[in-house]
Amino acid sequence: MKRGWERWEMRWISSSLKRKLSFLLLLSVLIPLLALGLFSYDMASTATEQKAKQSGLSILSQTATNLEFIVQDIENISIFIIGQKDIQQYLSNRGDDAVKQTQMIEFLSNLVFSKSYISDITIYPMYQSHLLSNTTIFKTALPTISGQDGQSFQASEKWWSTRYETTTAAGTKQVISLVRPIRSINSFKQIGTLVISVDEKALSRILAQAGMPGGGSVVLSNAEGQLLTGSIQEKMPATMAELLPGYSAKGHSGAANYGSGDDKRTVLHDTVAGVNWRLTGIMPFSEYRSQNNYVLKIMAIVIVLSIIIVTALVLYFVQRITNPLTMLTQFLKSSNPEEPMQTYPVETMDEVGQLVRSYNKFSERIAALTEQVKLEESYKKEADMQALQAQINPHFLYNTLSSIHWMALMNQDAKTADMVGSLSDFLRFSLNKGEEFCPVEQEAAHAGHYATIQAIRFPDRFKLTMRIDPELREQVMLKLLLQPLIENALIHGVQKREGFGEITVTAQRQGGWMAFAVSDNGAGMDALKLSAIEKELHGPDDRVRERERLQEGSYGLRNVHKRLLLHYGTEAGLRVESTEQIGTRVSFAIPISQEEEAV
Repeated sequence: MKRGWERWEMRWISSSLKRKLSFLLLLSVLIPLLALGLFSYDMASTATEQKAKQSGLSILSQTATNLEFIVQDIENISIFIIGQKDIQQYLSNRGDDAVKQTQMIEFLSNLVFSKSYISDITIYPMYQSHLLSNTTIFKTALPTISGQDGQSFQASEKWWSTRYETTTAAGTKQVISLVRPIRSINSFKQIGTLVISVDEKALSRILAQAGMPGGGSVVLSNAEGQLLTGSIQEKMPATMAELLPGYSAKGHSGAANYGSGDDKRTVLHDTVAGVNWRLTGIMPFSEYRSQNNYVLKIMAIVIVLSIIIVTALVLYFVQRITNPLTMLTQFLKSSNPEEPMQTYPVETMDEVGQLVRSYNKFSERIAALTEQVKLEESYKKEADMQALQAQINPHFLYNTLSSIHWMALMNQDAKTADMVGSLSDFLRFSLNKGEEFCPVEQEAAHAGHYATIQAIRFPDRFKLTMRIDPELREQVMLKLLLQPLIENALIHGVQKREGFGEITVTAQRQGGWMAFAVSDNGAGMDALKLSAIEKELHGPDDRVRERERLQEGSYGLRNVHKRLLLHYGTEAGLRVESTEQIGTRVSFAIPISQEEEAV
């Protein structure tokens, strides 16, 4: 069954040149693409791991520097205390001196007050019965750690303790202490022991604030592998061997992978100079997995998109290459001498193109003859249109109207003469030799001619009042803006309300703008109708809807609005204000400077 399917698949591919080329091209492109994707993912994973390790080592190095500062500061304090004159004098004398003891305690308290990470400073005298400390010490595990008597630490040099518990007046704390003998400056004999304890929580906060990548933790251990402090949330083990069994750090600093599977981690280490302490950072390997999964997703998306694009391009180009052959094959199968010859487009000059080129010459000749007939027909139609246009030549129309005007005057028909004269001026301005712009004064005159014609048609029905700022009369504006607004006010405002109507046109300067307004005292509109008008003004272009607007009477407003937006921008559109039974006001503003430049 499987072998039969494979044979059918091979026959299906080999039976078509298009399928064969597509299969081979896709195979030759997708294999390198997938290999490149896998290689890029491997490189990105390695780079992610190295970047995280480098970041972790930088964090450990900075944390080590902070700890070195604390260690050096404590050692400087210890040297200062040992060499302090009053301390030397007090410890060298045998017997207790309550006044001196109080002074020494105050001195130690002042030192601790300025250092938030110091828990306590304690001096164990050899010749006095009471120890000196900035706080009352009830219990300490330091003598147990040192293995010596609490009154006399016979240490030959300074040393740092492990983490231990001490109970003072401030409560029970975990501390790490610097212990060093106090020797007499004169005899160099030991006269006491100095213990400066560092609060383990202060060091833990420093490690927690380090911010290891992936929510990792940092621990601090001494040369013997005993843990001093750390940022581990759960209970911290006592030694590094318990925390990381079998792990051995090598060198001053470095990084290595530890564990396997879900427990796999990256361990980084650095050394705190001067005390032989070791900082160890532990990062969960899941941090790399999450970042690698992100990279893998991005890589998968890129590869999938690339495969889609490559497949589309291969199929497209194969289609382009084999399309002439397919067309030729179909033509040879369905060729009929009785039918009109067809032309097959060939964009290349290869062998296939040469093969069909001869055939296309016949179809090109036929197409040329057809185009010649069409061209002659178009010339004929153009001549007919020119003849029709000549019959309605504007000059002929003006002369005819002028003759009618004078005939009306001769017959003493003043209204007819005024109406014909206004119509002649109205048409002459509308044509305006094809010009789109005119002075404000000429636009106002055109609107006046329209009002004159309508006043004769509807006597004693309305009047038009013009209030034009004299400064604006010579300014240039887009023509045929006021007349449609006046017509709209007359038809939809004045004529829909009983009584005498008033239409007022105002034009005034507002800074660098010319502000126009056409207002009437007509029927007005309610809020619903006003909202519909606003929607019509800002609606999308639609030829069918434009015809409906023409029938409804809203075409004039929309036409003016669109022309304003086209020539002056979005700030120049129409603004419509209306109150039912009170009237309507339509306004717009156009820039003066832009009009001057346009003209």
